Parts: sequence; C-alpha cells; structure tokens
Amino acid sequence: MSYRTAVTARDFHEKTRDYFASKRVLVLGGSGFIGSHVVEQLLAIGAKPVVITRVPQPKYLETPIRNGECEIHCGNLNDLDFVAKVLKTCPIVMYMAASVGGLEFNFKHPASIFHDNMTPFLGVIRLAQQSAVERFLVTSSACVYPRHCSIPTPEEEGVLDQPEPTNAGYGWAKRMEEFVGQAYAKEYGMSIAIARPYNAYGPRDNFDPEKSHVIPALIHRAMTTESDYFDVWGDGSHSRSFLYVDDFARGLIETTALYPEADPINIGTAEEIQISRVAELIGETVSKIRGRSIAPKFNPDGLTGQPRRMCDTKKAFEKIGFQAKTPFLDGISKTITWYSENANSTVHSN
Repeated sequence: MSYRTAVTARDFHEKTRDYFASKRVLVLGGSGFIGSHVVEQLLAIGAKPVVITRVPQPKYLETPIRNGECEIHCGNLNDLDFVAKVLKTCPIVMYMAASVGGLEFNFKHPASIFHDNMTPFLGVIRLAQQSAVERFLVTSSACVYPRHCSIPTPEEEGVLDQPEPTNAGYGWAKRMEEFVGQAYAKEYGMSIAIARPYNAYGPRDNFDPEKSHVIPALIHRAMTTESDYFDVWGDGSHSRSFLYVDDFARGLIETTALYPEADPINIGTAEEIQISRVAELIGETVSKIRGRSIAPKFNPDGLTGQPRRMCDTKKAFEKIGFQAKTPFLDGISKTITWYSENANSTVHSN
C-alpha cells in the first residue's frame, strides 16, 4: 500500500488552493479508489478532510490516519442521524460514494444499483441543504450518455436519450443525481458543482473479478492466467477515454472550487483508445513481469457496452482550466506495477 498520489499543491489553480485552505471537507466515498486520492490531494492543498467509512481502519488512508491528518467516522450513509452530526461540522461536502460494479454486474442488477446509489444521495443532499453547507459536489459519470452520441461528446448530450442500456441502473442514478443537484440549486440556492468524469483507472482500483471495470479486469486476468492468454470481451473495437486516477481526483477538486454552477462538466481526456490496444499493452507489460508471453484472446460474443466513448474536454478547459496530465502508457504501467505489488489485498473498502 506504499503508493501515494504524485499530485502536489502546484498542480492546482491558485483559487482552488485558496478556497480549500484550512477548511473541513466531508469526503463521502473517501476511503475507496477515487476518494482516497481526493483525500491525499486535499491534504496537499491544506484542507482538512473528514471521511465517513464502513470500516474503522480503511487501508488506503493508513498514512493520513497515522499522521493525524484525516478525521475518520465509522458508520453508514443511510443512518442520517449519524451523518447529520458529522456533516454539520463541514462547510464543504464532496459526494463520491457510489455502488457500482463491472459491466456484467451492472447489467444484471439495474434495480439494486439504482436504489443503492439514489437512497443515500437523497438523504445526504437534504441534510446538506438543511445544514446550509457552503458547497456540495455531485460526482456524476459519463454513463449518463446515450449509446449513440457525438464523438467527442459534449455535456448537452447527456439528456438527449436514455443512458447506455447495458449500464442503465447506474446511468439513470447518476442522471438523477445531476437533476437533484440542479433542483436543490434552483429551489434552495445551494452552491452545487457537478462533475461528469470518464472511465477512471489506476492504483487502488477494484480488481474483484465480479465487479471490476475493464482495465482492472484485464490486468487481473493477465496476471492470474495459467495459460498463455487472457480473455477480452468483444472483438476489441470498442473504445473509451481513460482517465488516470490522479487526474480524476484533481478534476473533482478543481470543479468543486471553481465551477459551482449546478451545470455538468466533463472531466476526462481527449484521447480515445480501443480496448484491443489496451489489452495489447497490458499483455506486453504483464509478459515482462511474469517472464513469459501472455496475449489477449478476444471473444466477439462478450458483453461490451457502449461502442465508443470519448470526452469533449473543451468546457472543462474553458471553465476550470482542467487538462489531464498523465499519458496512458505511464498510467497503465503504474497501475500494473501497483497491482503486482498488492495482488493479495486488492479488495477495497469504503
């Protein structure tokens, strides 16, 4: 678990550093993959992160806890009396808590995914309004976009049609979270930021075979296969814009500070990469680590989801000056290295 974010205060806009300095920030989902990186970056700019987690000693926050830098409260977001006591001490709420799995899991459990995302969100944003918080971040997702949309995809296409059907439960939940945030801004005057990030990957991701997304799933298969190949769903032609976790977390923080307009803003990279290329890079890197040739084997009948996904980054650059900094080759190498060093402890806890 020795990995720690490489992002420093110098990577942030001066207004962002000034906004967060010395403020208590409630980071919901702060002990998981994305949230733990957000906590570390908040510390880098002088904020005081507060985390609600289901476990008393979240492994990805061991160092901040040991150093007395991060305040931890163990409980459940559906326990609103408990949440209210913590929330009332924090002027900023960054809501990143999410119930999500891999493509197959989400496809099979749309009702559970929708319910488990919307229920705590509705309770927490109501508490935030009642506590008159200064700022509230809604963390949405590119899963709100329909299957057929412009490439690259601008923010206004997020409501033109139904979300991608293979991920409907999560897509609808995130679209509803955006609407609720906008409704609270309109009715109560809340200061709401809405980030719509693209596919994250990086150290601390969820490598559980049942619930992982495409990059951690492929890395896990390549690192654990006993044969000379690892399975890839689909023919490899579908594509994504992958965003390294350091950039992802930084984008959420910048959005919170600089764009509280209740207006969704894409957080991603303009690089579109086919899954075939992702699988080839993973195979090449893992082959070097394992000392033998391991190659992707494509299954054209496998579930693949949206055919193409590519982020339109213009609005993020115009509004908050955001640009992803991590080249995909660097990010995938760091991710595989982290997995190889932590393969026995990769199921994370929020």
